[in-house]
Parts: sequence; C-alpha cells; structure tokens
Amino acid sequence: MDIPIERNEGTLVASPSGRIDGFNAQDFHQTLTGSINDDDAAVLVDMGGLNYISSAGLRSILMIAKALWQRKAKFMLCSLSGSIAEVFKMSGFDKIIEIQDSREDALAKLSG
Repeated sequence: MDIPIERNEGTLVASPSGRIDGFNAQDFHQTLTGSINDDDAAVLVDMGGLNYISSAGLRSILMIAKALWQRKAKFMLCSLSGSIAEVFKMSGFDKIIEIQDSREDALAKLSG
C-alpha cells in the first residue's frame, strides 16, 4: 500500500487513500509504523482520500494510536468523509481518538 508521508514541524502526516480493509490493513499498519521516527512528536493521519475502512482498519488505527500514546507522542486523525466519520462514531473511536475537520486545524492543534 502506498501512503504519501510528509513531515510538518515535528509531525508526521500520512495520507492513505482508497480503502483500508482486511486485505491491506496489515500493509497500512506496517507502512505507517515503519515511517514513524523516534523524533516524531506527533502523527496525523489525513483520511480525506479514504472512502472505506473496515474493522481491520480500525484495529490497525487503534494499535498505532496505543503505541504512540505509550511513548507520549500525539496522534490525531483529520478530514474524515461522512461515511468514514459515521464508522468512527458507531464504533466509539471518535471518543478515544482525536479527530479534526481539516489538516490545517489538526496541525495547528498538534503544534500548539
């Protein structure tokens, strides 16, 4: 799975697109965790290009979030489409993972 990665003032920004499902959730997890450096203070996943996420994708997001929290790094999601946002609300993940409407809002909150 190709996930564009960039860095913005100490924050790693990943922008997956398409689907995260049972077929590629492990690839997503490995790609993202392999891109995170010890000096990344925060990780932002911009989900604007995502049109589907399965329970396997949710599990991968949660595992990444937990690993970051354990090392005191910040983790945030942004730009969820209506259907993706609904999945996060139905699963309760919107209560445990911070979500911002836009990349700009998320980066401002992470840097502040």
